[in-house]
Amino acid sequence: MSTDPLTYADAPADAYRTPLIDATGLVPGARILVKDETRYASGSHKEPAARAVVARAAAGGHRHVVVATCGNYGRAMAMACRAAGMACTVVLPEGWSDGGAWMRDAGARVHLVPGSYEDAVDESRRLAGAEGAVDGNVDGPYADAVFDGHGIVVHALREALGTPPAALWLPVGNGTTAIAVHREMRALGWHCPINGVGSAGNNPVVTSWPGDYRMLPPDGVTTSAHNQPLVNWHALQGPEAMAAIAGTGGEVFGVDDGQLVAARAALAAYGAYPTSAGAVALAGLLARAHAADPLTGTHVVLLSGR
Repeated sequence: MSTDPLTYADAPADAYRTPLIDATGLVPGARILVKDETRYASGSHKEPAARAVVARAAAGGHRHVVVATCGNYGRAMAMACRAAGMACTVVLPEGWSDGGAWMRDAGARVHLVPGSYEDAVDESRRLAGAEGAVDGNVDGPYADAVFDGHGIVVHALREALGTPPAALWLPVGNGTTAIAVHREMRALGWHCPINGVGSAGNNPVVTSWPGDYRMLPPDGVTTSAHNQPLVNWHALQGPEAMAAIAGTGGEVFGVDDGQLVAARAALAAYGAYPTSAGAVALAGLLARAHAADPLTGTHVVLLSGR
């Protein structure tokens, strides 16, 4: 399991305790703040969302949650279910992540399937129906709880900063985080551009931007040890995420594995140790800083996994 975890307490308390690191030296002329959401016990920024789903399921009298995962959401859900005394089944593509070892250690049942993340989603829904369990996927019946959980980070940033930053940089996979953050910012009247960053060529939000959303062919994406959690041929909430990003005046950026690795290495000097994929938002910011007009103002980067 991950080292140096936060105490497993309620999600809002942990969201305020995950560090906001000053990494201004990364980009001359701009103030760079890193919100290290990898410090959750599961090592994933998805933990508040998983907890919110589990709380909603428990309130409805359910005792079993099933989700598909590339790794991060499964770890978060395993921790959330264990804390609530609920059963957890995680469906993971064969050969992805650590093969589910971390999730098994956390008490989850791991079901491996051949194929892609999208295949895992299909199987998770079948299992949930067959076993009378909750479909806890990000676009399932508890999607609003997922959004509520991810939105907690906006409250933490507003309290820490007071005024909105020049931009907020987020990872893009299914698009869930961007939708949740946009929704919560709008509710609070706290507005700034949201910039989404994903794996170049391996996510339809990235490849479609700024045009209409178009799924990629299932054989049109390539996973690696560095980009795996970021790869989707169909982003489950992609169109809504693109609309949310566009509505803030933000943009979508794609980065390659070399840029992921470089961003991860750069963060070590500031005491942050995400995976390469977990550093994707910073990789996008650095690519933007080197390719266009100089960045100015305060930019907040969300680290997403370790």
